[in-house]
Amino acid sequence: MKNQADHELILLCKDGRRDAFNELVRRYQDRVYWAVRRFITDHDDALDVAQDVFVRAFENIGSFRGEAQVFTWLYRIAMNLSLNHIRRKKLRGFFRLDDFIDTIAEDPARDPLARLEKDETTALIEKAAAALPLKQRQVFMMRYYEELPYEEIAAILRTTVGGLKANYFHAIRKIEDSLQHALRHDPTRHS
Repeated sequence: MKNQADHELILLCKDGRRDAFNELVRRYQDRVYWAVRRFITDHDDALDVAQDVFVRAFENIGSFRGEAQVFTWLYRIAMNLSLNHIRRKKLRGFFRLDDFIDTIAEDPARDPLARLEKDETTALIEKAAAALPLKQRQVFMMRYYEELPYEEIAAILRTTVGGLKANYFHAIRKIEDSLQHALRHDPTRHS
């Protein structure tokens, strides 16, 4: 099973081969989990949603037509289930944007003030991202964190590449503007 292409595994799944589906889960479980986790910060909730993605995929394997890559199909399911979860819980600030800024090594000798400043900056970025319109948040998360090509994002969101590029540009611009505004109005920062 490990040497078979995704499309071969899908055909085997459609024939009722659970071992083929288990191989797909093995291949994509980490990527699906981290895709969900970018939207749902709580580990347990993200794990539940990621598991639901595979349950939904298993239930609908017969309708998979192969027009998209398997991960694109799984990612679309993950997005829908994540957004449904967020709506149900009415969560705000569900993005983990720590990776947006340069990471600071966990070194006990590192200046604690630098660590505090990083944490404050991360909080500002999270606040700015949470304020983005939904479409811009989606495109930002898929492009920045998942590093998905615009064509794949377009397939997931069922929209045009040009529109996605514009949304991504506006998302980055709004986050930058929000950070600059917050930093200008913070008397404790001297940069």
